[in-house]
Amino acid sequence: MSIHRSVMTLVLLSWPVISPLAALDEARARVGAVQLGLRPQQLVHQLAVGPLKTELQACLRTDKVFSPASFSIGHRGAPLLFPEHTAESYRAAAAMGAGILECDVTFTRDRELVCRHDQCDLHNTTNILETALVEKCVQPPGQRVNGVDLEAQCCTSDITLQEFKSLKGVSRNANSNLRQEDELLETNSPLRDMLPRQSGGTLLSFSEALQLFRELNVGVAPELKSPHVSMPFQGEYSLQDYATQLVNEVEAAGIAAERVWLQSFSYDDILYWLKAYPRYAKQVVYLDDRYNTDVNNRESVIAMDPSLSKIASDGVRILAPPLFMLLAVEQDHIVPSVYAREANNAGLDLIAWTTERSGSLGDGGGFYYSTVRDVIRNDGDILTVVDVLAQQVGVIGIFSDWPATTTFYANCKSTL
Repeated sequence: MSIHRSVMTLVLLSWPVISPLAALDEARARVGAVQLGLRPQQLVHQLAVGPLKTELQACLRTDKVFSPASFSIGHRGAPLLFPEHTAESYRAAAAMGAGILECDVTFTRDRELVCRHDQCDLHNTTNILETALVEKCVQPPGQRVNGVDLEAQCCTSDITLQEFKSLKGVSRNANSNLRQEDELLETNSPLRDMLPRQSGGTLLSFSEALQLFRELNVGVAPELKSPHVSMPFQGEYSLQDYATQLVNEVEAAGIAAERVWLQSFSYDDILYWLKAYPRYAKQVVYLDDRYNTDVNNRESVIAMDPSLSKIASDGVRILAPPLFMLLAVEQDHIVPSVYAREANNAGLDLIAWTTERSGSLGDGGGFYYSTVRDVIRNDGDILTVVDVLAQQVGVIGIFSDWPATTTFYANCKSTL
């Protein structure tokens, strides 16, 4: 068994043997207490000798009580441990000290909002293929076109909220036929494969997730997902109706605007929210997925449409790209990219996504580390990356599939 696998086993063993949710709730109930497990200790052990390692080692040796941190954002909860966007995953992330939790928002056939990463991912994130609801899928399994077997595809818009709630969440299958290359890379993570498959996760409507987030006393990062169905849906439900419904449910839940980070990859959504809901404007997050831009070439960055300066002049305060867009390598050291420096110059705050997701850093880290893979050596370099993002790029938060790591860093750095 490799050291990496051994450590992940120890991390899991560090969680109580009793009911996981009972243990997580007990931990969260203690004021300021979070459960970090053993992984932060192992990451520090793997760090190269230097000031960062010395500082973090000192933090490990103290009797420090670790507290939740808004710098640490639970990406779909804590999907390395529990199925994403389930009550169990959200509770795990909160127990790891995530100060903000994300719900990716999409809608059902009866136009109710639910938490799913993609409108059409039910076939690989739930047990729908094992239920009678499979017959309602837009593309049930077993279909053939021109002699080619088609992959199953099941969407939230195929079923009602009641039917959706009858399903159970499951961990993504690494062999799933997912839509985007980066998503395929993400699910091939060795970290993910080492963890025992947790099944039976509780699916949530958006309103239920909001009530849970209030209970857990965390901030809310709802992301409006792009529909896979033609809009207006059913001839009358428009994109603006969808964006409006999301905000209406946040307000119905009684969550203060300063605890809400509205997110979208669609710039039209961002502009609509800024105009219609100015009370949320300080924390509206434009998710930037312009992966094909050379983020270390100033001419390429300036030519982006919309440009970083245009984004800022439109009133956007926060920009959130994948972490590799914020990083570069100079003389074998990780440094801020040209894109990051130009975003800083435009006065934009930055959030990065996603750590502990796309692969072992011992193998270069995968998709999320593509601009710095030449200087990545082992998983301890996650802390180096986080340190550069926090101290040099100046990010205000980082999404993570294992929020204990970012919580640990945030608690140990006095500058955050």
